[in-house]
Amino acid sequence: MTLFLALITAAIILGLIGAVADGLLFLLFIGIAVLVADLLYMAPRTRHFAHHRPLR
Repeated sequence: MTLFLALITAAIILGLIGAVADGLLFLLFIGIAVLVADLLYMAPRTRHFAHHRPLR
């Protein structure tokens, strides 16, 4: 979970810098790519844990 949050934070920071700074548009695209990769990395893990919840 720490890796997920760190990558989300990095994607947001890169995206903001890329959107605000002149000539650094490539950082926006890198931030978007990191965000998509992070969501794809976390998707199977959240589905895996959802099926193994104990019944009460």
